[in-house]
Parts: sequence; structure tokens; C-alpha cells
Amino acid sequence: MSRGNERFVAGEPQHPRQDVERRTEIAEAQEPHAALFGCSDSRLAAEIIFDKGLGDLFVVRNAGQIISDSVIGSLEYAVAVLHVPLIVVLGHDECGAVRAAIDAQQPDAVPLPPHIAQLIEPIAPAVRRVLARDPDPHPDILEVGREHLRDTVAELLERSELIGAAIAMSTLAVVGANYRLLEGRVIPDVILGSVET
Repeated sequence: MSRGNERFVAGEPQHPRQDVERRTEIAEAQEPHAALFGCSDSRLAAEIIFDKGLGDLFVVRNAGQIISDSVIGSLEYAVAVLHVPLIVVLGHDECGAVRAAIDAQQPDAVPLPPHIAQLIEPIAPAVRRVLARDPDPHPDILEVGREHLRDTVAELLERSELIGAAIAMSTLAVVGANYRLLEGRVIPDVILGSVET
């Protein structure tokens, strides 16, 4: 996946496997090379930033890449049924969910609609840890995002025995990475298992 991202960063994408032949080839079954769990931000189009084609990635997304039962079930399906060797958990800078979690910790915070408040609640521990290290009332969104990414990877392994076992058996690697919106680069932060990119 790193080679595809390098092509995207350089402005030289190949747009592989995006034709009628590929569509026909995969109509009966899928064999993705990796699963990607990322933020639903419109600027994080996985197949584009990794220069992949139809059927290459099994993609699961929600705002702020928040672990849930449906996310775990989807990723376990990718591992147990589709036999992907890699899960990428992808956060990014300037994340609206992370910004909302930071703003919600302010003393004068306006209450959020209930479903949004519930969605961003898992990001609050990352905000509190960053605030504990630096009492600036407006913590660095990048630092909070990195903390939240690490929490997300840890929670995925904690809640999914199947994924943890696959890493232990060396049939799966999990990479937590951050995407830089301006330059288009994906930067690994957490690597569990052996990764072939």
C-alpha cells in the first residue's frame, strides 16, 4: 500500500484495476489485499490515496474512526472470511470528530446533538490525556488525533480475540497511520505484526 501512496503523493497515480475487465473479473467474489478502517471524512478516499482499484481494499469508515460492534464485525469478516493479511486504521489531521471532542471539553461548550455526542465520546480520553500533559485549554489537534488513533488500535485488539489471535499467528498485521491532507502522505504510527507493503 505504501507504494501506491507514494505514487499519489508524487502526483503519478496509475489508477490500476478500474476498468470493465476488472469489474467483470471480481463480480463473483472479492479477494481484497487489505482492510482499511478509517474516518468517513470526504478527503480520505481510500482507493485514491493508496492508488488501488476495484476489489483491492475492504473499506470500513465512520466519523473519527470510532470502534463499534459493526466495525469489529466487519473487520473480523475481512480477516476470517476474506483472509486479508493487513488492517490499516487510518486517522488524519484536521479531523472534525477530533475537533468536536476537543471543543466538547471546553467549560463553555455548547451541548452537541445526542448522536454526535455519543459518537465522539470515545475520543474524550485522548483529549484528557493531552490536556493532562499540557494544560493549554486548546490542545493540539494533531496530538489528540495521534492519541485517539493509538486508542483505536488498542481497543480493536482488546475487543477482538480473533484479530489478536491472527496477529499472534503472524497471519495478520495491523497498522495505525495518520493521513496528511495537504501533502497526501500516509504516515505509520503503530505497527503490530509483520507488514508487507
